Amino acid sequence: MNKEEIQLLYEYDKWADSRLFEVIAVLTGDQYKKNLNSSFGGIQGTFVHILSANKVWLDRWTGRKPEPLSVENFPEIEIFKKQWDMYQCGISNFLQSLTDERLNTPLQYSDFKGNIYNESLFQLMLHKVNHSSYHRGQLVMMLRQLGMEVVSTDMITYIRQKEKHG
Repeated sequence: MNKEEIQLLYEYDKWADSRLFEVIAVLTGDQYKKNLNSSFGGIQGTFVHILSANKVWLDRWTGRKPEPLSVENFPEIEIFKKQWDMYQCGISNFLQSLTDERLNTPLQYSDFKGNIYNESLFQLMLHKVNHSSYHRGQLVMMLRQLGMEVVSTDMITYIRQKEKHG
């Protein structure tokens, strides 16, 4: 995998998240917090889980000690969005610093249980986007349960829009 390919994947990831933010921005506080019996409760819990995982991975990739986020710290969508924007700035800076060589170099890290792993950075970066895509699918289902119209977050939709608009 090379830098150009991983950047395309992360541009898509950012685009897909942005599309869901447009829908979630119009939710009431009760809808945002409602337990919809999904993996992380509802929209709030699922979005916080995605952000937490994203930040944990970025911290590992940049040599910082990862700290998971708590849903209690994000009682309102606006607070969550500010933290999301900060993550986007951090991942953007990280992506700019990447080289093909670094992408293909193994990275040793430990999980929160102390298990040590050693995988290529590009594999970890692919996992992060796949993880986000999985949970975006859950968010789409929950938004539909709330009666919201949702938009496609498929990668092919992103590619077609990018080709059409340059």
